[in-house]
Amino acid sequence: MTQSHTHTSHPKVVSRLKRAEGHLRSVISMIEDGRSCLDVAQQLQAVESAIRNAKQALIHDHMDQCLNAEDSHDRTELKAISRYL
Repeated sequence: MTQSHTHTSHPKVVSRLKRAEGHLRSVISMIEDGRSCLDVAQQLQAVESAIRNAKQALIHDHMDQCLNAEDSHDRTELKAISRYL
């Protein structure tokens, strides 16, 4: 079982994910409204970018926490989370 962690980056990560959520809603509406594929692809790129940035911020912050920890569990978790980069 993994531990619950709260890091200073979490509010920024949540903000980025909410931005991605808004972009995704826009993509759905654009497809339903018959917008051009180019417009939809550009909006999908924004969704992908927002999610990637959120993931990287979360992982980098967590890795920093693990590197500063003295607990061997945290170091093991560092190895596990790094595969998501």
